[in-house]
Amino acid sequence: MPWREAKTTLTSVLLILVSASTASEPRSAAERFQSLQAQLRQSHASNDWRSNLVSANELSELLNGAPNSLLEIARAEIHLGDLESAIRNIEQFVRMDQSTDLLETSAEFAPLRKTRGFASIQSGMKANRSAISLGSTVFTLSDSKLLAEDVDYDPTTKRFFVTSVREKKVVALDSSGVSSDFARAPDNWPMLAVKVDVTRGALWATEVAMQGFSFAPESDWGRSALLCYDLKNGKLVSRIEGPRGSALGDMALAPNGDVIVSDGEGGRVYRLPVKGTVLERLDDGDFISPQTPALHRDGKHIFVPDYLRGIGALEISTKQVRWLSMEKGFALNGIDGLYFDRGTLIAVQNGTSPERVVAFDLDPSLTRITSETIIERSTDTLGDPTHGVIVGDDFYYIANSGWDVIDDHGNMRPGAKPTEPRLMRAGVPHKVRGPHDADRFTPP
Repeated sequence: MPWREAKTTLTSVLLILVSASTASEPRSAAERFQSLQAQLRQSHASNDWRSNLVSANELSELLNGAPNSLLEIARAEIHLGDLESAIRNIEQFVRMDQSTDLLETSAEFAPLRKTRGFASIQSGMKANRSAISLGSTVFTLSDSKLLAEDVDYDPTTKRFFVTSVREKKVVALDSSGVSSDFARAPDNWPMLAVKVDVTRGALWATEVAMQGFSFAPESDWGRSALLCYDLKNGKLVSRIEGPRGSALGDMALAPNGDVIVSDGEGGRVYRLPVKGTVLERLDDGDFISPQTPALHRDGKHIFVPDYLRGIGALEISTKQVRWLSMEKGFALNGIDGLYFDRGTLIAVQNGTSPERVVAFDLDPSLTRITSETIIERSTDTLGDPTHGVIVGDDFYYIANSGWDVIDDHGNMRPGAKPTEPRLMRAGVPHKVRGPHDADRFTPP
């Protein structure tokens, strides 16, 4: 989960305040990102808009043309008087189903508002904010203070398991939403990811002492752990500490029992082999803030959503990443939860504007997105969605999690009041496929 210092809004993505890069050439994606942000900040302060445009284009290339990076380019182009190019980038931003008040309120975008094409841009953004709802409420969780994060399902007992950030526990819920405490965090840190391994009778979860948040002692900030509980009784079986400075916040489970866990703070992806005790790093520095991994059907790749860069297909044997393209108007940034089902990727995007739940259809090679179906956006029920789980032909997801009513330190915003989280359900939209498109997974 990309908590709020990582969950970049449209306003904060422009000139994020980060520390300057070191004198050496940045190597990892995170280092390159920080270096480019430092260059943008410096050129903005000195009104050097030509240098700013160069850095903005480099940033957009790094972020694979993510919507927010287009705003950065357009801003520089406006300062340089190139309104035609700025409009093209803004139009692409709108084609990606995005909307922002910046274009209508920021003084830096004022020249854009005087152009002939701005009315069309406004109309497009208004359409992008329109409500869509293909889901329905399964039940509400009675505890409004949970700060619900992740969810998984046990088909044997027909129970859902939901992690709580604020109350630092895993709760079990029956089909009507009646809940009971299943397990608590051994270190009293927020609970984030959860996955059920029915075959081995285990429930995997993570706990994270989230940097800058009041949910954990400051002395513990930067620590996280992977936890294994007995699925029958909630007894803690094992605890594996993550590297210092990590935030093991999202997880996937391979059919052979391997646990894949992402570190959204350190930009890394790890694997814990079945019966293993040591985390193995799978990536080579291509991620800035990796979120929930989704298993590719070939067993050789993992779909990894980076909160800033989009969706990358990570090849396990070589550590190489191939990014799915956003050029055709698909916004792939801001994904918290990602799930693969029969040629479709389902994404919970709480880092787009507006936030949404969406299904992306892939071509038969699973290397290109061909279409999208928005499941929910801009509704009274959605709030701040987080994660989900596929059960049969349906996708269940957490809506109204409560993240939108707390500040950057975990405290309730002035005047805000938490309301009950919801578990929503929608049918998984699929294209009609031939027999050759059937999913097959071979453990790596």
